[in-house]
Amino acid sequence: MNRKQLNTLDIINKSIAGFITVKEAAEASGLSERQVQRLKKKVRQEGAAAVVHKNSLKSPHNKISEEVRTKIIEMKMNPPFDKANFNHFKELLYDHAGIEISYSALYTLLKSEGINSPKKRRRFKPHRRRKRRAQAGMLLQVDATPHAWFANDAKRYSLHGVIDDATGQITGLYMCKNECLHGYFEMLRRTVCNFGIPMSLYADRHTIFQSPNKDKAVFDSSLKVNDTQFGRALIDLSVELIAARSAQAKGRIERLWATLQDRLPVEFAIRDITTIDGANEFLKEYIYIFNSEFAVEPQDAESMFIRPDKSLNLDYILCIKQQRTIDSGGVVSYGGKAFKVVETVCSGMIPPHAKVNILVSPDFGIKIEYRNIVFDVCPYIPAKRAKAKPKAEKKAVVPRPVPDEHYYKYGQQLAPKLDFTDTRDEILGMLNDLFLRKYA
Repeated sequence: MNRKQLNTLDIINKSIAGFITVKEAAEASGLSERQVQRLKKKVRQEGAAAVVHKNSLKSPHNKISEEVRTKIIEMKMNPPFDKANFNHFKELLYDHAGIEISYSALYTLLKSEGINSPKKRRRFKPHRRRKRRAQAGMLLQVDATPHAWFANDAKRYSLHGVIDDATGQITGLYMCKNECLHGYFEMLRRTVCNFGIPMSLYADRHTIFQSPNKDKAVFDSSLKVNDTQFGRALIDLSVELIAARSAQAKGRIERLWATLQDRLPVEFAIRDITTIDGANEFLKEYIYIFNSEFAVEPQDAESMFIRPDKSLNLDYILCIKQQRTIDSGGVVSYGGKAFKVVETVCSGMIPPHAKVNILVSPDFGIKIEYRNIVFDVCPYIPAKRAKAKPKAEKKAVVPRPVPDEHYYKYGQQLAPKLDFTDTRDEILGMLNDLFLRKYA
C-alpha cells in the first residue's frame, strides 16, 4: 500500500471507532460522504484490502509488451532509423514493422531509455504570420536548398521544390547537383503535369528568376532589362512572378526544407537510394505520401490550377530560347557550331536572313522555331576549300646603282643651297606682283 492508501485506511478506521464523524472523514480524505460510507462497510468485511483498487495488481490491456518494446528500441538504435525524429519514427514503425503506437507512448518509452530526438530546435522567434491564400493554385512558393541527402556522402546536392500556399501540399520536387535553371524547369514541369498551371509564383531575387538590372532600372531608365529564360517561360504560361524581399516572406517553403532535410535522408537510406536519378524517381511518389500527412484543406474548395491545353508542348516552353539569323542556305550558328534545317515540306517557308529562335533542351537537343513552327536541325559541316597553289618563290631583287648625275647623289654640289632670306624675298615679290601691281 502506498502512503495515500494508508492515510485513507487510518481515517476510515477512526470513523468506524467513532473518533470522527462521516462528514469529518470525508473532508479529511477528500472523498464524498457516500464513498466514506461504502469504504467503512468494505473495511469491516475485507479489512485493509478494501482501500486498494482492484486493478492495482492487473496489467493494463494497452500496455506495450516487452517483445514490442525491445523491438522498438532496437530499431531506433540502429541505422537508418537512428536519424529519424520521434514523429517520423512513429510513422516508420507502422510502415516497416506494423507497430502502431501513439506519439506520447513512444516519446515516454524512448526517453526512459535515454534516447533523444536528433532534430534540433531553435529558439522561437516571433513573426507575423501571413494568411494563406483562399484557393489552391493561387500562389506557389518556389526555392532550392543544398543538403547532404545521401548516407555516407557528404556532398551537397540542391533540391528544387514548390509548395502551394493555400494547402501546404508539395506540387513538385527535383534534385540537381546545383541550383540551376534545369532544376527549376523540371520542377515546374512536374507541377503542371500533376496539378496544372498556377496563377503566380513567389520566389527570391535569384538571377534565374529576374535580371539583376531590374532594381537598378527603377532609377536609371537607360538600363535595358531583359526577361530571364525562366521568366520568359512563365510569360508563355501566363504565370505571374512575384519577387520576395526576405526569406521570412516565403516562410512556408523555408519550413518545408527543415522537414525534408530531416526526413528524406532517412527515406533514401531505407531504400538504398544513393544517386540523383534514383532520388528523382522516388520523389515522384513521395510528394503524395508527404501531402497525405501534412496538407490541409483550403478555405475554398475550388482549385485555381488550370489544366494545360492538349496542344501545348511543355518541351518547347521549358527550354532555352535564343534568337539567331538564318542564312540563305538554311544554316544557323549556335555555340560556335553550325546547324542546318532538315529539309521537309515546310522547311522552305523559312526565308533567307530571317530571325529564328534556337530551342535548346537536354530532352530533345537543338531545334529551330519560326513563326511557332518547330523544325529539326542537323550538324552542318561546310565543304573543305581546295588548297591554294603554292606561290612561286620571289626572285632576289638586285639594287641598281644610282648614276652620278642623279640629283639625290650629288645634288648639293651641283646646285647652290637655297637660303631662307632669298626664299622670303621671292615670296614677297610674288605677292607684290599679285596684289599690289597696278594694271594699265
